[in-house]
Amino acid sequence: MKIIDIINRQLQENKPIFSFEYFPPKTEKGVENLYDRLERMSAWGPSWIDVTWGAGGSTSTLTQEICNTAKNLIGVETMMHMTCTNMPRGEVRRALQAAKDAGIQNILALRGDPPRGEDWKQVEGGFAHAIDLVRFIRQEFGDWFCICVAGYPEGHTDSGSLEEDLQHFKAKIEAGADMVISQLFYEVDLFVQWVEKCRGIGIKVPIVPGIMPIHGYAGFARMTYKTFVPQQIQVALEPIKGDDEAVKEYGIKLAVEMCQKLLNAKIPYLHFYTLNLEKSVMAILEALAILDPEVRRPLPWNKAPTRQKEDVRPIFWAHRPKSYVQRTSTWDDFPNGRWGDSRSPAFGDLADYHFKANSDKQDERLALWGHPTAVKDVFNVWVRYIKGEIQALPWYDIPMAQESDLIRDRLVYLNSNGFLTINSQPRANGAPSTDPKVGWGPKGGLVYQKAYIEFFTSPENLKKLVEVSTKFPSLTYHAVNVKGEIQCNIPEGINYATAVTWGVFPHREILQPTIVHGDSFLVWKDEAFGIWRGLWANAYPEESPSKKLLNSIIDTYFLVNIVDDNFVDGDLYALFDEILRI
Repeated sequence: MKIIDIINRQLQENKPIFSFEYFPPKTEKGVENLYDRLERMSAWGPSWIDVTWGAGGSTSTLTQEICNTAKNLIGVETMMHMTCTNMPRGEVRRALQAAKDAGIQNILALRGDPPRGEDWKQVEGGFAHAIDLVRFIRQEFGDWFCICVAGYPEGHTDSGSLEEDLQHFKAKIEAGADMVISQLFYEVDLFVQWVEKCRGIGIKVPIVPGIMPIHGYAGFARMTYKTFVPQQIQVALEPIKGDDEAVKEYGIKLAVEMCQKLLNAKIPYLHFYTLNLEKSVMAILEALAILDPEVRRPLPWNKAPTRQKEDVRPIFWAHRPKSYVQRTSTWDDFPNGRWGDSRSPAFGDLADYHFKANSDKQDERLALWGHPTAVKDVFNVWVRYIKGEIQALPWYDIPMAQESDLIRDRLVYLNSNGFLTINSQPRANGAPSTDPKVGWGPKGGLVYQKAYIEFFTSPENLKKLVEVSTKFPSLTYHAVNVKGEIQCNIPEGINYATAVTWGVFPHREILQPTIVHGDSFLVWKDEAFGIWRGLWANAYPEESPSKKLLNSIIDTYFLVNIVDDNFVDGDLYALFDEILRI
């Protein structure tokens, strides 16, 4: 069914209209567990769900699979995202035909960003803008699809002004779009004023606000790097940013206030960017009294629109084997580090989100990182970042976390010598959960963490590391280069999972929100090297010394992670002292 028809019907019946967005997890187990989560959350009665489409069509097959499963097995109306950046016209047509064949009638049409490591380009016979995709869908498929487009209350980063962006936006509607979902925002008045401006220039289609609950401070900072955040939100978060549970509770409270303000402003729809998590969204909907406690399904699972005669489903559909960390429905609700469990449906890359367009311009990047011509110049970029002299690296667009203060001098030393760190944490043995540097979780707890470090380094440095590491039995390492060549001292190879952060809290099970996982390390490898090329090397002309230097590093260096299992009195950095004496 078309979502525009669902909206119109529910408006007439005065029913609440809310919907959820999901992204394709990066591992098979994560997808399997997303289906479990979709089944639970679809029981709440969302008007529809939508599923994102990776940059350059990188997740197109998986996006189509999830949409097909959600609609035809789980039984929830589904919208499929589609981006047209770097995609040939024939590929777009095939994807749309596959959606139609699966009975999917809703498309969110976007220009999108290129895959990591690639520049934006209009392929021959392809599309330059979302409006081209909207026109193409209408020309090829007539009225079969409900077409949604993205809206930007603060204006798209590529537009010269909000007024200019509004005219481009209106053109997308006139090309055939039926509805709009907005970019995330945290100032309701700004959104309401933008809607009024849209109405003022003749845009009459539904404009659905996109709400992203704050799950954790670090993720919020990354996602809102280019988004206006009211001062009162920043002030409220500052004293609690090290307390994950307090941040989550504040995020729920803030989202409830925003949603209520939107509803009071006669905006009758709410769209939640779930980040594939459920606990916060559930709490928000309950606080808004949107969920109907009397709703009961006639069967333990939803009937799909295309399978109305089905009244038996094999039990293994709903009862798959569960591992330890999967035995509760919200085990992954605490903000995971990059090394969250790859089995989680929330394991993925925030940059996949189409509403978090990377607006870093080439001149901004060059101003930060200069024009390196020797490896020491590259090392110095890292050193300046660690010292706080520049505010971003290609892998990080926010300053370093407070806990890095405990090892900052060590990190300066390592990066000066060619161990280019992109993730690290100091050890902690029973620190209070309220500790301003390493604390997390609810009050009254004790937190533990193993010293961990992740870095790029040369084959020569890796060879020394392999030789010296035999003297440090509590250290485990895993290294991989861009070609996928692996070195490690872990007997299980990539089939391992090591908890590196855990906490003990009153009346709780032990929580372990961050792990190092072999599969997820290999997933991350492609992205980590892609960032070198896409956000740094490609900022320079093709034959420039800087581009040649960076491409040489990409082609030869290894990505390495090291865990020190001795969280009581271990010294991970003694390894590097030994290496650098060779």
